[in-house]
Amino acid sequence: MDPVFLIIRTLGQLFVFICLLRFLMQAMRVDYYNPISQAVVKFTQIPLAPLQPLRLKLGRTDLSPLLLGYLINLAVLFLLVSLSNASAGLATLLVLSLVGILDMLLTILFWATIASVVISWVAPGSHHPGPQLILQLTEPMFALVRRVIPPIGGLDLSPIAIFLVIQIIQSQLPRMM
Repeated sequence: MDPVFLIIRTLGQLFVFICLLRFLMQAMRVDYYNPISQAVVKFTQIPLAPLQPLRLKLGRTDLSPLLLGYLINLAVLFLLVSLSNASAGLATLLVLSLVGILDMLLTILFWATIASVVISWVAPGSHHPGPQLILQLTEPMFALVRRVIPPIGGLDLSPIAIFLVIQIIQSQLPRMM
């Protein structure tokens, strides 16, 4: 693979990841004063400024980081297609960008769930900002699943249910293309 393509794709995906992380942190009501949350907010504050007047909200959640991630992903795809002299229509790029965003959101939630399970075994009650952020990010999902599947004999099955749902959705994403 051409190093230029690798650099463009990696930097683009890193920024999209940060935008999606900001969206998820807002959606899951993660502690705003966590140092990691503060870093994500500061890193995305300037690029999000032009989208703020649009007031894209769903309930109390700001959708601007999600839109910014989508637009950055779309721009990166367009740039990579242009540099490779390949041809792809705008509709194709729009759909590929949407599927890429959904896949990245699900991947973030998948790894956060795994990290949450590991943290609960290794460092329960940790006061470090990293584990606190991960636990706050996943706890709303766990609580939602626990309403349907309560813990059995002290064993919480909610991570397993979340893994299954994420895997099922991700397996269907290629069909959207």
